[in-house]
Amino acid sequence: MTPDACGESGSFRIDRRYAFGVPTAPPEKGVIWEELFFDLAFVFALTQFSHMLHEDHSWAGLGLVLLLFVTIYWAWVGTTLYTDQRDVGNALDRAGVFALGLGSLLLALTVPGAFDDRGLLFVGVYLTMRVLLAALALRTPGGWRSPLFRPYGSGLVAGPLQLAGGLLHGTTRIVLWSIAILVDLFSTTLTRRTLDKVRVRPLHYTHRYGLLIILVLGESVIQVGMVAVDEPLTLARLVAVCLSYSLVCALWWVYFIYGVQAFRLAVARSAQQADIRRSVMIYGHLLFSFAIITVAVGLSEAVTEPLEPPRASEGTVLFGGAALFLGAFAYTHWRIHRQIARRRIGASVLCLILLPLAHLAPALAALATLFAVVAGVCVLEGIILHRRPTIGDDAAEGQMYSDPGHADKGPVVRE
Repeated sequence: MTPDACGESGSFRIDRRYAFGVPTAPPEKGVIWEELFFDLAFVFALTQFSHMLHEDHSWAGLGLVLLLFVTIYWAWVGTTLYTDQRDVGNALDRAGVFALGLGSLLLALTVPGAFDDRGLLFVGVYLTMRVLLAALALRTPGGWRSPLFRPYGSGLVAGPLQLAGGLLHGTTRIVLWSIAILVDLFSTTLTRRTLDKVRVRPLHYTHRYGLLIILVLGESVIQVGMVAVDEPLTLARLVAVCLSYSLVCALWWVYFIYGVQAFRLAVARSAQQADIRRSVMIYGHLLFSFAIITVAVGLSEAVTEPLEPPRASEGTVLFGGAALFLGAFAYTHWRIHRQIARRRIGASVLCLILLPLAHLAPALAALATLFAVVAGVCVLEGIILHRRPTIGDDAAEGQMYSDPGHADKGPVVRE
């Protein structure tokens, strides 16, 4: 969101061009069953990333997982944009969404060996998904000239780089895939004017990203349960499970009580909707999702050995992931309101300060401390919101209105 799109108070400047129909947003709709079914395959990919980080949560391991995660995340983003713009309740589009879901499943199967013998298969499946998405987008009015088709055009540059990386090995593969990812990420900036011609459905679009966060949070709970079920259920381990689940709930609270509503209103009211979609929804939720994945790995390690001090790498994924999650909110808050989210920044910095101290106490103490930090932010913002429910510097960050009628009640699923 550009500075001129927000006033000094942080409120939105409504874009009057769209109020008079040039261009107009499609009619609002709810999330459809086909999209929810597509997400199931994405969940399996999330479990694969967690397993990779569980085996290697060094900085190098984090970098490799991030590289693969961005690739699959980009396929999810492209599918979400397409289903937002079209009514996919017909046989052809429904089959297309199912085929994309199959692609996500096959991609997930190749993740463990993507940097070994399955690299070419990983790229082949991913590029097939991109071609399918582009072919579906060609069916929109205007064909290849359609603004909806243009965002998929970055594959003409990124695709050959990914294919070359799949054919090569070692560091060369990593470098080529990294360049391809950067091409995709920065393509949204280069095609900014084209993207601004596409108006998404604010309720549907933001709910899709909210469901993504639900999937990642749910995978965190699954990881904790899968670790605990194979170990003796001692009192210490049960307490660790309870603290882990409580921390996941606190992360949910931070996002869905103080975040998702602000995202929806930003997408709906911003004069620069393409900028909000790029910076807040695409980039911001990439950070949210990866942060939760890293926290989940730290939780599973803590449940495995609750009375042992976390190793340095375990403290990094646990406290570092929480710091990234809270810091991402500060970033999105700035992009929306041009205001500094002091409480989120403070909590993020506190997590980083506690990171080198994590190995000095048992994992249970680390879990309890981190939960206290995140829950403390929720409590503090709840108190401030109750006392000063209007928008401004003193309002709870991300909360836009106190009127219950403006509350986001969750996604509406179309029958």
